[in-house]
Amino acid sequence: MTTSTQIQLASRPTGWPTHGNFRTVTVDLPELAEGEIRVTNEFISVDPYMRGRMNEGRSYIPPFELDETMTGAAVGRVVESRSDDHPVGAVVLHNDGWRDVAQGDARQFRVVQEMDGVPVSAYLGVLGTTGLTAYVGLLHIGRFQAGESVFVSGAAGSVGSAVGQIAKLMGASKVVGSAGSPEKVATCIERYGFDAALNYKDGPVRKLLREHFGSENGEGIDVYFDNVGGDHLEAAIDLMNDGGRLALCGAISSYNDSERKPGPDNLWYAITRGLTLQGFTVNNYMHLFKEFAEKVGPWVASGELKFDETVVEGIDNSVDAFLDLMKGANTGKMLVKI
Repeated sequence: MTTSTQIQLASRPTGWPTHGNFRTVTVDLPELAEGEIRVTNEFISVDPYMRGRMNEGRSYIPPFELDETMTGAAVGRVVESRSDDHPVGAVVLHNDGWRDVAQGDARQFRVVQEMDGVPVSAYLGVLGTTGLTAYVGLLHIGRFQAGESVFVSGAAGSVGSAVGQIAKLMGASKVVGSAGSPEKVATCIERYGFDAALNYKDGPVRKLLREHFGSENGEGIDVYFDNVGGDHLEAAIDLMNDGGRLALCGAISSYNDSERKPGPDNLWYAITRGLTLQGFTVNNYMHLFKEFAEKVGPWVASGELKFDETVVEGIDNSVDAFLDLMKGANTGKMLVKI
């Protein structure tokens, strides 16, 4: 009998999640049916959006069910197969994360090709929906054009770092990022090629950002890629150029709030400057994956687009990895190595 160690949601968090909101279980897996495969996961992804799925209520994706194993992106190898299209040894990308062994209908697993010099974990980050999120937000939501200026919050994370690098590779006039430590600021500039970065813990973001983008009367931001919300969104709105676009991808600053906070106090600039604020979730743009892969894949393979991973070892440490992610302890993609 094959078993699978899995992480379940035991209770819904109020405010910051704790270990008490989760439980680890061992599940016996049945024999494979025709058309099914069994996969040993090599890496699973933990992501900020998962915090929202721990709450009840309407959202763009169904909430996690209590006392059920959570799901999320994972990459692994086929160890047993009853599908001709998924041979043993193939690397597959799928959504049965939060467990060490997954099995099910082979159609739920996408075979991906290994690339020389690129770890398979990249399919959970820069070559997967993380990279696609950056690409879609910058180019299709932000409608970035060469010669424009870009501000990115959460710039040392997996999405933000990809946004800044893609913008530079496509001819941005200036790319500025925001991160939460001197080390992350240095990484944004020295490794990812941002023109500048600020540590938002050094003072009010509104003041810090103005040092990079000039006055409220112009010389500002053409595209803002927002992973944070809150004070970062207000600061960016202050400095948007006429016709500026704001791609609203995340609001991690408020994910653990138990009460609602007032919104931006400067939304009138959206009227007077003709700004576009558009939220998006990558699930609605999967049809752009081929376009994204053809454009970004060669940059990754050549090393022009750099990526980093923060890796936590062991399925039993998955909750620790998630909690650390919510506290900003990661540089690049946060992963659990099984």
